[in-house]
Amino acid sequence: MVWITFILTSTAIVFAAYQLAKYGDVIAVRTRLGGMFIGLLLLAGATSLPELLTSISSLQQNSPNLAAGNLMGSNGFNMLLLALVDMANRNKRILRNAALKHALSGSLTVFMIGLVVFFMLANIPFQIGWVGLDSLLIITAYVVAVRLIHGNESKASHDEPDEDIPEGTPSLRTGLIGFGLAALFLIFITPIMVRSADEIAELTGLGATFVGTTLVALVTSLPELVTTIAAIKLGASDMAIGNLFGSNMFNMFALGLTDFFFTDGRFLAAIDPSFLLVGMVGLIMTGIGLVGNLAHIEKRLWKFEIDSTLMVIVYFACLWLLYIRG
Repeated sequence: MVWITFILTSTAIVFAAYQLAKYGDVIAVRTRLGGMFIGLLLLAGATSLPELLTSISSLQQNSPNLAAGNLMGSNGFNMLLLALVDMANRNKRILRNAALKHALSGSLTVFMIGLVVFFMLANIPFQIGWVGLDSLLIITAYVVAVRLIHGNESKASHDEPDEDIPEGTPSLRTGLIGFGLAALFLIFITPIMVRSADEIAELTGLGATFVGTTLVALVTSLPELVTTIAAIKLGASDMAIGNLFGSNMFNMFALGLTDFFFTDGRFLAAIDPSFLLVGMVGLIMTGIGLVGNLAHIEKRLWKFEIDSTLMVIVYFACLWLLYIRG
C-alpha cells in the first residue's frame, strides 16, 4: 500500500510542478521581470516548499538530522539536475549560453552555502530567544541576496528593449491564479508523499543522515526536476537555471527558518557533524556549476562538458562516502 501511495502522490507532484513552470513563464512574460528572476525567486520558492515542509515535519518527529539532510542534500541533487540537463542538451550548451546572466545568482548561492558551513564549524553560542543568531544572519543574507539579484535584473531589463508578448499568452491574472493553485496543491500533497517515503526508508534500516541526504532529498526535489525539464521544453532555460540556483539559496534560507520551529536550542548546533561533508559537496557542485556558466572550455569528456561530468562524479562519490560512513 505504501508503494502505491508513493507512486500516486509522486505523479500528482509531477503534474503540479509542470503547472508551476507553465504559469511561472506566463508571469515572467506578463510582468517583464524576466525568466531568470521568476525562476530564482518565485519558482524556486514554490518548488522548494516540499523541503521546508519536510524539515518542519521532521522536527515534529524529533529528527533534526533528517531535516538537515533533506535541505542540504537537495543542494547536491539540484546541481546534479543542472548537470544532467546540460548533458541531455549538449548541442545547445545551456550552461555556456547562460554565461554572465547567472554569475551573480551562482556566486550568491555559493556564498549562502559557504555561510551555513562556516556557522556549523564556528558553533557561535548566541541566541535571540530560542533562535540562533547564526540562523538570523542566514535569513538576512538571503533577503539581501534577493534584493541584489532583483536590482541587477531590473537594471538589465531596463537597458534592453521590451519584447512583444507572444499572441495567445494567458493574462497575468490567469498566470497568478494557476501558479497559486499549483503551489497550494503541492503544499497539500507533498507531506503525504514524504510520509510514504519515510515509511519506505524505515524498511531499509538506513540511518537518518543517509536517508535524509538521498531518499528524502530526492523525493522533495522532484518538483525541481519536473519544473526544470518543463522550463527547458518551453525554451525558458534562464528560468530553469535560475530555479536550480535559486532553490539552493532558498534551501539555506529554509535552514535558518527551520530554527524558528526548533525549540530545543540552536538548530545548527543540533545537526550531526557529518553534515559538514554534505554541505561541502553542495558547495563544490554549485561552484562547478558557476564555473560552467563562465568558462569557455571546449574540451569534452566522453562527448560531454567537463563541468557537467565533474558534477555527476562528485555527487555519486558523495553518496558512496556517506554510505561507507553510515
